[in-house]
Amino acid sequence: MAKKIGIEVSLAVSEAVRAADVDLIAAYPITPQTHIVEHLSELVADGKLDAEFVPVESEHTAMSLCIGSSAAGARTYTATSSQGLALMHEILYIAPALRMPIVMTLANRSLSGPISIWNDHSDVMTERDSCWIQTFAENGQEAFDLTLHAFKVAEHPDVLLPVMVNLDGFTLSHVVEPIEMMTQAEAKKYLKPYKPKLTLDTKHPITMGGVGLPAVYTEAKKQYETAITASKKVIIDEWKEFGKLYGRHYKPIETYKTKGAEIVLMTMGSISETAMTAVDGMRDKGISVGLMRFRLWRPFPLQEFQRAVKGIKTLAVVDRAISYGSQGGPVYMEVKSALYNQKERPQIFGFVAGLGGRDVTTDTFEEIVTKATRYAKKGKGPVYEMIGVREK
Repeated sequence: MAKKIGIEVSLAVSEAVRAADVDLIAAYPITPQTHIVEHLSELVADGKLDAEFVPVESEHTAMSLCIGSSAAGARTYTATSSQGLALMHEILYIAPALRMPIVMTLANRSLSGPISIWNDHSDVMTERDSCWIQTFAENGQEAFDLTLHAFKVAEHPDVLLPVMVNLDGFTLSHVVEPIEMMTQAEAKKYLKPYKPKLTLDTKHPITMGGVGLPAVYTEAKKQYETAITASKKVIIDEWKEFGKLYGRHYKPIETYKTKGAEIVLMTMGSISETAMTAVDGMRDKGISVGLMRFRLWRPFPLQEFQRAVKGIKTLAVVDRAISYGSQGGPVYMEVKSALYNQKERPQIFGFVAGLGGRDVTTDTFEEIVTKATRYAKKGKGPVYEMIGVREK
């Protein structure tokens, strides 16, 4: 077992990229992901990582470079956040369409306006339909592990899709945690050298990204919808292999003290660990509560989720983003949709908390459980509720 060291989570992500032995890094600074690419630049400059480090002029260019690099057969990485992801939006959709196995870290941060550099999930939720595989880390060790897993999944010949690893900005990216690191040699037990399947070759020229006339556009879209749906098996299989090798196990839906719980919280990201502490405290008070969270967001783990909620009476979904003009948060709406045709399903109540980096504490979760319990007894509640809104 490797020795744990105290390291900032952003730097640990950089070390995971080094362990993956990437070929090219497209880098543009944006808070709060900047430390990731800064450290990668140091690793390349110091000769500790044999890779091309390209400081580009924008995030739009970063993703364009990643697509070109990946098309040339290079193991390719980038990182961004918030407005940077928004600037990538035009190019983001091209990567899965061309089946480019790019890996990107997204340090989740609020979208403007007003301008905010703090954490919520509004950036990633704007890209949930971009056909990128998306996973969520709750702590530094998971951020490290999921980065290696991302390369393994993206480059699998049955997948060949880009992967986005989400970690909460500042509340996770900038904290120092004890993390079990790996060298390139240790990582190679899991992640083998990259052998690209689809590449540009001057001796055998092909066209990538041509115009999709109406006669072929629908079939093209169907092709990568089929691909991302089928990727779930590979995602799960590669988590199982990772667990066998390193003793850390991951699942699409993960639970904490849900057995026999009358009410279950549902979260994503680093607030999940705060929620676990809150669950422990409420259990000590005799409140029958548990926690469920998404590790895998895309492809949506429908069957695993439906199995996980069986027997649960009340589900309180905590979103960190709003789908404006709709019916609450995006996770809440997808959860309701996933259970719509189920004969037995819990009462579901939606809550929005922690926007723009506002603290989500154990008291916040106790308030949510209290409200959801009250609504469940009445058999109804508000369409959704924003927690902690000041009246003045």
